[in-house]
Amino acid sequence: MRVKLSTLGCRLNEAELAGWSRELEARGCRLSGEGDAADLVVVNTCAVTAEAVRKSRKLLRRLQRENPRARLVVSGCAVSLEAHQLGELGIDLVVPNQDKDRLVAIAEEALQLPLMPEAATEPGAAALFARGRQRAFVKIQDGCRYQCSFCITTRARGEERSRPIAEVCAEINQLVADGIQEVVLTGVHAAGYGSDCASSLSELLAAVLTETDVARVRLGSVEPWDLPERFWQLFAHPRMMPHLHLPLQSGADSVLKRMARRCKTADFARLAELARSTHPNFNITTDIIVGFPGETESEWMQTLAFVEQIGFGGLHIFNYSPRQGTRAAEMSDPVPTPVKRARSRALQTLAQRLKRAWLQRQVGSVQEVLIEGFVSGQQDDASFQLGYTPGYLLARVPNLGVDLSNRLLPVRIKGVIDPDEVDRRPGLQADPMLGADLVTALF
Repeated sequence: MRVKLSTLGCRLNEAELAGWSRELEARGCRLSGEGDAADLVVVNTCAVTAEAVRKSRKLLRRLQRENPRARLVVSGCAVSLEAHQLGELGIDLVVPNQDKDRLVAIAEEALQLPLMPEAATEPGAAALFARGRQRAFVKIQDGCRYQCSFCITTRARGEERSRPIAEVCAEINQLVADGIQEVVLTGVHAAGYGSDCASSLSELLAAVLTETDVARVRLGSVEPWDLPERFWQLFAHPRMMPHLHLPLQSGADSVLKRMARRCKTADFARLAELARSTHPNFNITTDIIVGFPGETESEWMQTLAFVEQIGFGGLHIFNYSPRQGTRAAEMSDPVPTPVKRARSRALQTLAQRLKRAWLQRQVGSVQEVLIEGFVSGQQDDASFQLGYTPGYLLARVPNLGVDLSNRLLPVRIKGVIDPDEVDRRPGLQADPMLGADLVTALF
C-alpha cells in the first residue's frame, strides 16, 4: 500500500509523523514521495495560530485533489480544536491527539487497511538514512500542565503524558540499527518529562546515554523551567549536543507576567550561565513574540537589551496574533500592526548581528560535523556539502568528489559566509553560515 504522510507545525508533529512512517514501513507500506500517487494519506495538522488552521485546511484540500481515490486520515491540533471547520473536507478518519500514538492500529481497524503483520519485516528494514535522513525526531512526552496566556496547546494536547524510558530507548536503538546518527528528543513540555510517572528528563537522558549507542543526542525546544542542576551536568557527556532552544518570549518581566510565563529574565540569565559553564560553545537559541497586547515602547526596549545581553545564537521571531480560546485574545490595548512590523524588523537586524558574532567565535576551532549531503542533491553539480556542528550551526565543507552524507567528520572552521553569498546558492536561506575545511589529517 502506498502512503503519503504530511505535517505542519512543531517538531513534535514531525516526531509523530516519523514514528508513523517507521511503523507503516514495518507493516509493508511504501512511502510516496512528492508528486507520487498514494492509496492512503495521513496528515498531522497544526492549530497554534489561526493561520496554522488555515494552512492545515489548504494542505488537506491540496492532498485530496492530488490523491482523489486515497483514504484520508487526519490527526493533530487542528482537528482537536477546529473539527467544525474541517468537517466538510471529506475526511475518512479523525484520530484525536490523545490516541495518535496508536494511529496506525486505529486506521488499520477502522479502514480495514491491508497491512502486513507487525513481525513480518526484518529489523532495520526501513533504512531511514538511505532516504537522506541522518537525524530523527523522537517523541518523549505529550501535553502540558501550564497555562501560558497566548498558548492553545494545553487545550489541544491535554494533560502531560510521558513515554516509558525503556520504550524511548528501544526506539532509539532501532533508529541506530537503521543508520541514524543523531536523535532529537522532543515533546510539548519536554522539561516536564516524568511528572506523571515519578521520573524526570534528567533520568531519561542518563538512560539514553547509557542504554543506547546513538552518536549524538539533541533536545528540541525546552521551556526554561523544571530544569534541575543534574540536568545541566549531563551536558558534560560528549554525546550530548551543546545546544538548547529555550523559549524566552519577551525580555520584559512585566510582559512575561501577562503571558503567565514561569521564568523571569533574571532566572533565564542564570540558566544561560549554567548552560555555558558546561561547554564553551554552548549555543542558546530562543523564541520572541513581538507586539504582545499592551507591550509598551519601554517594554520593547527591555526586550532588545535583554536579547543582546544573553547573546543568542539564533532567534525565532513571531508577530503576535490573537488566538481564539486563549486569555491573551481577550486582552485590551493591542499593538498596532505597523508597530509590530517595525519592532520585528529591528529584532531581525539584532538577531543577524548576534548570530554572526556567535559564528565568528567558532572560527579556528575544529568541530565534528554531521554531513547531510549536497546542496542541490546532485554530486556532480555541487561545489560543497552541508552539515551541522554539535551546536547546531550550519557549515559547508568542500566537495571531495564523494558523497559524505551521514558521516561524522572533523572539520576546521575557516570563516563566516555572508548572507548575500549564501542567498545565491539554491536551497539555502539568506543567513550567515560557517565555511569549513575537512581536517584531512584526522579524516
